[in-house]
Amino acid sequence: MTYTFSQITSYLESIAPLNFQESYDNSGLLVGNPNTEITGVLVSLDTIESVIEEAKAKNCNLIVAHHPIIFKGLKSLTGKNYIERTVIKAIQEGIGIYAIHTNLDNIKDGVNAKISEKIGLINTKILSPKNNTFHKDTNDEPQKVGSGMIGELSEAISATAFLANLKSKMNLPLIKHTCLENFKDQKIKKIALCGGAGSFLLQEAIKQKADFFITGDYKYHEFFDAEDKIVICDIGHYESEVFTKDLLVDFLKNQFSELEIIACQTNTNPVEYYF
Repeated sequence: MTYTFSQITSYLESIAPLNFQESYDNSGLLVGNPNTEITGVLVSLDTIESVIEEAKAKNCNLIVAHHPIIFKGLKSLTGKNYIERTVIKAIQEGIGIYAIHTNLDNIKDGVNAKISEKIGLINTKILSPKNNTFHKDTNDEPQKVGSGMIGELSEAISATAFLANLKSKMNLPLIKHTCLENFKDQKIKKIALCGGAGSFLLQEAIKQKADFFITGDYKYHEFFDAEDKIVICDIGHYESEVFTKDLLVDFLKNQFSELEIIACQTNTNPVEYYF
């Protein structure tokens, strides 16, 4: 059986509708003709030149990426930066690029659900739901739509034990976090999180009495906002969202079992660590 780009994208948009994305975002089909017949799908966190090369090598002519390679309008295509070079290469190789970004962040079964699953949270719910916005999940149940997620550990543990578990489960090289002094003699259980850059959700996490708030891209001065009420954990942008590839592969394989659907093996993290 053959499928076109539009059949894949329509299915993904039934899970995470484009109108759920934030106003600054640019999710959707960015490169390619919707009527193109698919040879294979490569699922990636980012789309850069080396990802295009991997897609070509694996005979995948559609890349489904979490992050859009194009955020702002392109006024030229001369190859002067990695964005233009990636788009040019995709067009030259006949490879489509589809992005499913904050619309996937904002559904209950999306990016934050995957992080919650990885670290063992139960009783999860959207941390900051949008007013009067609902969507049916994969079990056909109406769910709130919004940013972040909050849930509980199955049993309360010490703060240091939680950090060790977080580092292991998320395969982290390190964790930047605020002071544990106020939490050293108590067990922690309630965890709030947001994949990517989620500092805007800190006050909501505090309001809902979370012990820890996990996200990425925290700025120096923003760490002071914890004010000993919560432990902020910056685990890195890439590290917080890399398992989104597994989430999308599972979604697609569930619906298109005959198609070649592959998780990208290229490490697209632009940040490296010296130990």
